[in-house]
Amino acid sequence: MASVLVLAAAGAAGAALLALRLWVVLRCRAPGPRRSLSLLVVAGSGGHTTEILRLLEKLSNAYSPRHYIIADTDEMSAHKINSFELNRADRDPNTMFPEYYIHRIPRSREVRQSWLSTVVTTLYSMWLSFPLTHRVKPDLVLCNGPGTCVPICISALLLGILGIKKVIIVYVESICRVEHLSLSGKILFHLSDYFIVQWPALKEKYPKSVYLGRIV
Repeated sequence: MASVLVLAAAGAAGAALLALRLWVVLRCRAPGPRRSLSLLVVAGSGGHTTEILRLLEKLSNAYSPRHYIIADTDEMSAHKINSFELNRADRDPNTMFPEYYIHRIPRSREVRQSWLSTVVTTLYSMWLSFPLTHRVKPDLVLCNGPGTCVPICISALLLGILGIKKVIIVYVESICRVEHLSLSGKILFHLSDYFIVQWPALKEKYPKSVYLGRIV
Protein backbone atom coordinates (compact mmCIF):
# COMPACT_ATOMS: atom_id res chain seq x y z
CA MET A 1 0.00 0.00 0.00
CA ALA A 2 2.81 2.40 0.90
CA SER A 3 4.59 1.72 -2.40
CA VAL A 4 1.41 2.49 -4.33
CA LEU A 5 1.08 5.81 -2.51
CA VAL A 6 4.71 6.65 -3.25
CA LEU A 7 4.26 5.87 -6.94
CA ALA A 8 1.05 7.91 -7.06
CA ALA A 9 2.79 10.85 -5.37
CA ALA A 10 5.73 10.61 -7.76
CA GLY A 11 3.38 10.50 -10.75
CA ALA A 12 1.44 13.50 -9.49
CA ALA A 13 4.66 15.43 -8.92
CA GLY A 14 5.89 14.56 -12.40
CA ALA A 15 2.59 15.66 -13.96
CA ALA A 16 2.70 18.91 -11.98
CA LEU A 17 6.26 19.64 -13.14
CA LEU A 18 5.32 18.88 -16.75
CA ALA A 19 2.28 21.17 -16.52
CA LEU A 20 4.45 23.92 -15.02
CA ARG A 21 7.03 23.52 -17.77
CA LEU A 22 4.30 23.69 -20.43
CA TRP A 23 2.92 26.87 -18.84
CA VAL A 24 6.38 28.47 -18.86
CA VAL A 25 6.94 27.56 -22.52
CA LEU A 26 3.55 28.93 -23.59
CA ARG A 27 4.07 32.16 -21.63
CA CYS A 28 7.56 32.71 -23.03
CA ARG A 29 7.63 35.09 -26.00
CA ALA A 30 10.03 35.55 -28.88
CA PRO A 31 13.56 36.88 -28.26
CA GLY A 32 14.68 40.24 -29.57
CA PRO A 33 15.10 41.17 -33.26
CA ARG A 34 17.46 39.03 -35.34
CA ARG A 35 19.11 39.43 -38.69
CA SER A 36 17.46 36.21 -39.92
CA LEU A 37 14.89 33.70 -38.70
CA SER A 38 14.79 30.02 -39.59
CA LEU A 39 11.24 29.39 -40.79
CA LEU A 40 9.37 26.09 -40.88
CA VAL A 41 6.25 26.23 -43.07
CA VAL A 42 3.59 23.52 -43.04
CA ALA A 43 1.90 23.24 -46.44
CA GLY A 44 -1.24 21.24 -47.16
CA SER A 45 -2.75 20.04 -50.38
CA GLY A 46 -4.84 22.36 -52.55
CA GLY A 47 -5.99 25.65 -51.07
CA HIS A 48 -3.87 25.46 -47.93
CA THR A 49 -0.65 25.56 -49.93
CA THR A 50 -1.93 28.39 -52.15
CA GLU A 51 -2.86 30.48 -49.10
CA ILE A 52 0.40 29.90 -47.25
CA LEU A 53 2.46 30.83 -50.33
CA ARG A 54 0.47 34.06 -50.72
CA LEU A 55 1.34 34.84 -47.13
CA LEU A 56 5.03 34.09 -47.74
CA GLU A 57 5.07 36.56 -50.65
CA LYS A 58 4.75 39.33 -48.05
CA LEU A 59 7.70 38.14 -45.95
CA SER A 60 11.23 39.38 -46.52
CA ASN A 61 14.29 37.24 -47.17
CA ALA A 62 15.15 37.65 -43.51
CA TYR A 63 12.95 34.58 -43.00
CA SER A 64 15.61 32.17 -44.14
CA PRO A 65 16.30 29.34 -44.50
CA ARG A 66 12.76 28.22 -45.27
CA HIS A 67 11.86 24.62 -44.50
CA TYR A 68 8.63 23.34 -46.04
CA ILE A 69 6.77 20.34 -44.60
CA ILE A 70 4.39 18.49 -46.93
CA ALA A 71 2.64 15.14 -46.89
CA ASP A 72 4.61 12.33 -48.47
CA THR A 73 2.02 11.90 -51.25
CA ASP A 74 1.55 15.61 -52.02
CA GLU A 75 3.37 16.19 -55.30
CA MET A 76 1.22 19.21 -56.21
CA SER A 77 2.43 21.20 -53.19
CA ALA A 78 6.05 20.31 -53.97
CA HIS A 79 5.61 21.68 -57.50
CA LYS A 80 3.95 24.88 -56.21
CA ILE A 81 6.71 25.46 -53.66
CA ASN A 82 9.51 24.97 -56.20
CA SER A 83 7.81 27.36 -58.64
CA PHE A 84 7.24 29.92 -55.88
CA GLU A 85 10.88 29.87 -54.76
CA LEU A 86 12.23 30.10 -58.30
CA ASN A 87 9.94 33.03 -59.12
CA ARG A 88 10.94 34.72 -55.87
CA ALA A 89 14.61 34.35 -56.74
CA ASP A 90 14.02 35.77 -60.24
CA ARG A 91 12.41 38.89 -58.75
CA ASP A 92 15.26 39.46 -56.30
CA PRO A 93 18.65 40.03 -57.98
CA ASN A 94 20.39 39.58 -54.61
CA THR A 95 19.19 35.99 -54.35
CA MET A 96 21.40 33.76 -56.45
CA PHE A 97 20.46 30.46 -54.82
CA PRO A 98 17.26 30.44 -52.73
CA GLU A 99 17.83 28.67 -49.44
CA TYR A 100 14.86 26.40 -48.97
CA TYR A 101 14.22 22.74 -48.28
CA ILE A 102 11.24 20.44 -48.71
CA HIS A 103 10.65 17.72 -46.13
CA ARG A 104 7.97 15.02 -46.21
CA ILE A 105 6.07 13.28 -43.44
CA PRO A 106 3.07 10.89 -43.55
CA ARG A 107 -0.37 12.47 -43.62
CA SER A 108 -2.13 12.71 -40.28
CA ARG A 109 -5.46 11.99 -41.93
CA GLU A 110 -6.58 11.09 -45.41
CA VAL A 111 -9.89 12.25 -46.87
CA ARG A 112 -12.79 10.19 -45.46
CA GLN A 113 -10.50 8.35 -43.08
CA SER A 114 -12.23 7.14 -39.91
CA TRP A 115 -11.60 9.10 -36.73
CA LEU A 116 -10.42 5.99 -34.88
CA SER A 117 -7.70 5.24 -37.39
CA THR A 118 -6.84 8.94 -37.54
CA VAL A 119 -5.55 8.72 -33.97
CA VAL A 120 -3.11 6.00 -35.03
CA THR A 121 -1.88 7.80 -38.17
CA THR A 122 -1.50 11.09 -36.28
CA LEU A 123 0.63 9.42 -33.60
CA TYR A 124 2.74 7.82 -36.32
CA SER A 125 3.15 11.18 -38.06
CA MET A 126 4.13 12.75 -34.75
CA TRP A 127 6.69 10.00 -34.14
CA LEU A 128 8.41 10.97 -37.39
CA SER A 129 7.86 14.72 -36.97
CA PHE A 130 9.84 15.18 -33.77
CA PRO A 131 13.23 14.02 -35.15
CA LEU A 132 12.69 16.28 -38.17
CA THR A 133 11.74 19.29 -36.06
CA HIS A 134 14.64 18.60 -33.71
CA ARG A 135 17.06 18.50 -36.63
CA VAL A 136 15.77 21.73 -38.19
CA LYS A 137 15.30 23.59 -34.88
CA PRO A 138 13.34 26.45 -36.47
CA ASP A 139 12.87 29.83 -34.85
CA LEU A 140 9.30 30.04 -36.09
CA VAL A 141 6.62 27.62 -37.31
CA LEU A 142 4.00 29.02 -39.70
CA CYS A 143 0.89 27.03 -40.60
CA ASN A 144 -2.68 27.58 -41.74
CA GLY A 145 -4.72 24.50 -41.04
CA PRO A 146 -3.71 21.29 -42.82
CA GLY A 147 -3.83 18.22 -40.58
CA THR A 148 -0.09 17.79 -41.05
CA CYS A 149 0.51 20.90 -38.96
CA VAL A 150 -0.75 19.34 -35.71
CA PRO A 151 2.12 16.85 -35.18
CA ILE A 152 4.65 19.46 -36.35
CA CYS A 153 3.39 22.10 -33.90
CA ILE A 154 3.29 19.61 -31.03
CA SER A 155 6.86 18.57 -31.89
CA ALA A 156 7.92 22.23 -31.88
CA LEU A 157 6.24 22.67 -28.50
CA LEU A 158 8.12 19.64 -27.17
CA LEU A 159 11.43 21.32 -28.07
CA GLY A 160 10.56 24.05 -25.59
CA ILE A 161 9.23 21.67 -22.92
CA LEU A 162 12.45 19.66 -23.08
CA GLY A 163 14.51 22.85 -22.82
CA ILE A 164 16.06 22.42 -26.27
CA LYS A 165 14.72 25.56 -27.93
CA LYS A 166 11.74 27.88 -27.69
CA VAL A 167 9.96 27.84 -31.06
CA ILE A 168 7.36 30.49 -31.88
CA ILE A 169 4.20 28.97 -33.37
CA VAL A 170 2.07 31.21 -35.60
CA TYR A 171 -1.24 29.77 -36.80
CA VAL A 172 -3.22 31.58 -39.50
CA GLU A 173 -6.75 30.25 -39.87
CA SER A 174 -7.83 29.72 -43.47
CA ILE A 175 -9.80 32.49 -45.19
CA CYS A 176 -12.50 29.86 -45.77
CA ARG A 177 -13.22 29.71 -42.05
CA VAL A 178 -15.72 32.52 -41.50
CA GLU A 179 -17.63 31.54 -38.34
CA HIS A 180 -16.11 28.28 -37.11
CA LEU A 181 -12.53 27.14 -36.59
CA SER A 182 -11.12 24.15 -38.41
CA LEU A 183 -10.31 21.03 -36.39
CA SER A 184 -6.61 21.93 -36.52
CA GLY A 185 -7.48 25.43 -35.35
CA LYS A 186 -9.47 24.13 -32.38
CA ILE A 187 -6.50 22.00 -31.34
CA LEU A 188 -3.79 24.63 -31.84
CA PHE A 189 -5.72 27.64 -30.54
CA HIS A 190 -4.43 26.91 -27.03
CA LEU A 191 -0.93 25.86 -28.11
CA SER A 192 0.12 28.56 -30.58
CA ASP A 193 1.87 31.79 -29.60
CA TYR A 194 -0.11 33.83 -32.13
CA PHE A 195 -3.45 32.68 -33.51
CA ILE A 196 -4.57 34.83 -36.45
CA VAL A 197 -8.12 34.89 -37.86
CA GLN A 198 -9.31 36.66 -41.01
CA TRP A 199 -12.96 37.30 -40.16
CA PRO A 200 -14.41 39.53 -37.39
CA ALA A 201 -16.94 36.83 -36.43
CA LEU A 202 -14.11 34.54 -35.33
CA LYS A 203 -12.45 37.35 -33.40
CA GLU A 204 -15.70 37.85 -31.48
CA LYS A 205 -15.90 34.14 -30.63
CA TYR A 206 -12.21 33.86 -29.77
CA PRO A 207 -11.11 37.17 -28.16
CA LYS A 208 -7.54 35.95 -27.63
CA SER A 209 -7.06 35.57 -31.39
CA VAL A 210 -5.47 38.27 -33.56
CA TYR A 211 -7.63 39.84 -36.27
CA LEU A 212 -5.73 41.57 -39.08
CA GLY A 213 -8.40 41.49 -41.76
CA ARG A 214 -7.83 39.47 -44.90
CA ILE A 215 -4.10 38.76 -45.25
CA VAL A 216 -4.07 36.14 -48.02
